[in-house]
This record gives sequence, structure tokens and C-alpha cells, in this order.
Amino acid sequence: MNRMISKSASALSRKTLTSSFAKTSVRSITTLQETLAAQVPEKQAKLTQLKKEHGSHVIGNVTIDQCIGGARSVKCMLWETSNLDAEEGIRFRGLTIPECQAVLPTYSGKTGDGEPLLESLFWLLLTGEVPTKEQADSLTAELHARSTLPAHVVPLLNSLPKQMHPMTQLSIGLMAAQTESKFSKAYADGVPKKEYHLHALEDILSVVAQLPEIAATIYRNVYFDGKVNKDLSLDYSGNFCRMLGYDDPSFDELMRLYLCIHTDHEGGNASAHATHLVGSTLSDPYLSYSGGLNALAGPLHGLANQEVLKWIQELKSKFDAEGKEVNAESITEFAWETLKAGKVIPGYGHAVLRKTDPRYTCQREFALKHIPDDPLFKLVDTIYQVMPGILKEHGKVANPYPNVDSHSGVLLWHYGFTQYQYYTVLFGVSRAVGALSQLYWDRALGLPLERPKSVTPEWLWSQVQK
Repeated sequence: MNRMISKSASALSRKTLTSSFAKTSVRSITTLQETLAAQVPEKQAKLTQLKKEHGSHVIGNVTIDQCIGGARSVKCMLWETSNLDAEEGIRFRGLTIPECQAVLPTYSGKTGDGEPLLESLFWLLLTGEVPTKEQADSLTAELHARSTLPAHVVPLLNSLPKQMHPMTQLSIGLMAAQTESKFSKAYADGVPKKEYHLHALEDILSVVAQLPEIAATIYRNVYFDGKVNKDLSLDYSGNFCRMLGYDDPSFDELMRLYLCIHTDHEGGNASAHATHLVGSTLSDPYLSYSGGLNALAGPLHGLANQEVLKWIQELKSKFDAEGKEVNAESITEFAWETLKAGKVIPGYGHAVLRKTDPRYTCQREFALKHIPDDPLFKLVDTIYQVMPGILKEHGKVANPYPNVDSHSGVLLWHYGFTQYQYYTVLFGVSRAVGALSQLYWDRALGLPLERPKSVTPEWLWSQVQK
């Protein structure tokens, strides 16, 4: 048995699993570690062949607009786990969101009956393979076994001022847990480069496992009594809901959906790219993903959903105060007033997508199934029915369709999750799965330190003058 499997098995044997998932014998199925161990040599060889035979092949050109404008659409990153298409949206290992919903295991065990388990998507992103329910349950058991935080982390979180932003606290909590990094220790001990991915995987599984308790501790400290109660008989998302203080199977399903659709959005988004960049220096996964969290905390990235929710609530208050009904006519009138004043419509448009974001669509379908009569959902749905046409007529918006942020806040609000300053923390728990799945392959494929070439304004002018 290879070294990686032995370490994983011994780690599991050291802990007593109170979860019902512990009853699944992980030795009767192909484990996550075994699946990855079989894939790594083949992928390494393929990448070596690609570089050797076609390394000089030109795949794109860079314009001055792209150089100045944040490298938008420049093809210069290798990303295994997902791809974002302008027309069809995100694909996780080649599967669209509806396809994932159709084939990935669910909590009930009946494929397509409910939302996918986050564990099943984690398996898919890491391996490129759709897991069985037994494999997904074995990963649940392993994550539960790894979820205990170092003894100093919760006291540190308890000591932080309540007015400190939850994302700041999340980054602090994750960095504090870095004391247990297996990758950092292995590197210091001089482990061979070809074994980096084995130790990176140890950290990646632990980071994903520990983030929910860090996040829940922050939530309970800032908004409630500070008490966190686990239920390891549930899956990853269900247990996270209990730690947050929610005990509603419908909300569990929403959290499964929310966590799954926010995991990955190819490598160019700020949080994923930051994780990849920091990781390329051989910082361990704890430190690498803390970089991703800090990028996610920016107003142009992870804070968008709370801003959309505030806008929707203000719109509803305005209509209520003026005695207006929420209908296509009143929304159209308001939209034109907004646009003519030079303002934007929050939640519409995307840097890449040119159609309705599939992440919006699946949340809309969830709302139609679970909360069709919610007033805020009705408002969002009415906006959706008229806004694309208005923005097309306006003619100054590249993508007149809604993005993921148009809907997520409204769903959370319906279930009483009203602390929207905290919403980005939920995003942070989710995005770890995608960004760290790629970080595993960064180390398995031996990807180098990321170091693009910068140029000066004078150099750009010299190219134009030539």
C-alpha cells in the first residue's frame, strides 16, 4: 500500500467517527487517495509530452487593452477542474450544473432527488470522476474525522472583536490552523518534489474539513451566543447548517446547492487565481487559501450578493412607500429611471458570460420548488422577466442577463439568514473546494512559480510607435 493511503488510513484510525457514515467500510471501495494515485503518473506524462512536443505553439495574442485592463481573457493559466464558457456557463470537469444535479449523489442516495452532496462535487473536481454514493459517504467520513480544530483556534476566534469583519476573522482563523500543516512540515524535512502532492492533499482535505467550524464559530460569536453544535450524522453541508444554528431540511438543501455552485469558476477569478499564485511559491494550502479568502473579501468579488440584496430590499421599500405594485410595468419604469441617472442594475452582467448564469437558473428553480410565494423572490423573478429586454434596448451593457449574485441573497434571507455581511463567508467555505482541488494538481503536475512579465507604459508606447 502506498505511503499516501497508509497515512490516510492511520489518520482515520486515530479518530472515533460518531457519524453514521463511519459504518461505511472505506476499504471495500476505491478511496479518493487511491483514485488520485492512479491518475497522477498518467497526467504527469501527458503534460510533459504536451510541453515537449508543442511548447512553442502560439495559443493567443495580448493587446494593450488586455495588458492595461487586468489581463482580461488572456489565455495563460492551466486549470484542471472547471471551464467557463461565455454561452453555456460553468462546467465542472466537463459537466454543466444541470448535468451535475442529474448524476452526482445526493443526501437521500437517489440521484437527481435533491441537490448534490458537496462531497460528491469535491470528488469530481479532484478526480474528474463521478463518485458512487459510497465513495461520497467515505469522503464525508474522512472530512468529519479531520474537522477537529487545533486547540488554540477557537480561543483565538473568541478573542476577536465582534465588529471585526467576518471575512477578516475567517482569514485569521484559517491561518491560525496552519500550525498543523503536513505540507509545511514535509517540505521542511526535505521531502522529494515528486511527493509534494501527497502532503498537499493531506492539508487540502483538512482545510476543507476545518473551515465550517471556523466559519460557524465566527457566525455564532458575532451574532449569537458563541455556542457551536455539531451533528456528524449528517453530511458536510447539513452539519455546517447545524453548527450555524439552523435545523431545517429545506435549508440544508439550499446550503448543498449554494456550496456546490460557488465552488469553482475556472482559474481566472480573483480568489482562485490568488490561491494558485500563492501556492506556486510552495506556500502550504492553509496559507495559499488564506490568500484566496482575502481576494474574495474585495467588493468587486465576493461582496456582490449582499449589495444586490440591499438593492432589492430598497426597491421593495420604495414601491411599498409609493403604493406601487410589483409588476412588469413598475419595474420597467424604475429600471429606466435608474439607467438614465447613469446608475447600474446590480446583479446583471458578467465579465465572461453572455447568457443567463446557470448558477442563477438553478437557484431560481430551487425557489420555484421551495419558496414560490416569497415576496422578495417574486420581485426578483419579475425583474428577471423584464430586465434583459430593457438592458438590450439600452444598448450599453455587454451582458444583459442576471448573474449568480442576483438570487443567492434572497434565498438566504427567506430562511432567516439575514446577516448579509456574513454571506461572503459562506462563499469562502465553498470556494475552498474548487481552488484547493486545483492546488492539488498544481503540485502533482509540478507547475512552477507563477511569474508573468510586466512592462512599463513607455514600453507599450514604443511598441505602438514601431
